[in-house]
Amino acid sequence: MSERLPASAGVPNLGQPKAGRVRLRLPATSANLGPGFDAAAVALDFYLQIEAEAALSFTISAGGLDPERCARLDDNLILEAYRDLLRANRRPVTPLAIRMENDIPLGMGCGSSAAGRLAAIVLANHFGGLGWTSEQILNQVCTLEGHPDNAAACWLGGFVAAACEGDRVHVARVVPPVAWRAIVVLPSEPLSTSKARALLPETYASRDVVRNIQSVALLGLAFAQGRGDLLRVAMQDRIHQPYRTAICPLLPRLLPLAGEHGILGAALSGAGPAVLVVVEGEDRLGEASRAIRSAAEAAATDLPQPTLRVCRFSPDGVRIDPA
Repeated sequence: MSERLPASAGVPNLGQPKAGRVRLRLPATSANLGPGFDAAAVALDFYLQIEAEAALSFTISAGGLDPERCARLDDNLILEAYRDLLRANRRPVTPLAIRMENDIPLGMGCGSSAAGRLAAIVLANHFGGLGWTSEQILNQVCTLEGHPDNAAACWLGGFVAAACEGDRVHVARVVPPVAWRAIVVLPSEPLSTSKARALLPETYASRDVVRNIQSVALLGLAFAQGRGDLLRVAMQDRIHQPYRTAICPLLPRLLPLAGEHGILGAALSGAGPAVLVVVEGEDRLGEASRAIRSAAEAAATDLPQPTLRVCRFSPDGVRIDPA
């Protein structure tokens, strides 16, 4: 992470490595935000919460969303990354008793994998006494994720723009406008990131690249300056969204809502299939929600109505507390 980011700007307080019980709270995130493909993301105020302590064997007790999947001991993202990190750093693998409350939908483009991998790294740092700095943790999670956007927003909170230089991540971060609200439109079925990425072309027309550069330049300033009037254009994309509409049928119906009903902008959340809708304020949420439901019903009359998750943009990233 770039040294230009001050330690006070959303960076979790790691303290000293300890072997005692620890609590983590990791926010959901929405990445790409239209043109910010693999570069921009924002934290949302619903969370993965974990309490862990050393034990004789691994156990997970899970509540919230997808509890059976979260509680399984085999093919578990958090446990696999935790073990791998400790072994790679020649530390003993301390078994953990984990209590988990998950409020981040899995496979919906809300940053569940970034939150899970960050949880694994923080647990390895804590119970393995790795002594990693915030910068080292961020670099590590971006390496595991393969891109820096979700990971940086989850770790630091707020709106982030991130870029990789080798194995080092540079991040700029701002706190989104307090008045803005978000509606995450969640279809009934998840989508794997690998399937969504497989749809993207190898090359792009120069006019599409230029248009995305223009939009993403506006995007960062719109969040930094609270310029909701810019979001309709700033969240337009020609790099990934047009190629994913076939497997994200809500997207083409919701994008035209930008600029109406209090809706400032809309984009796929991460790789989809969820759609992030930015609303100008609390008083427009009802109108915006009705417009979204009407558009979604027209999009797919043979599919279940999506779930609308109303939330705020979170200024806070990962919170680490001794239990």
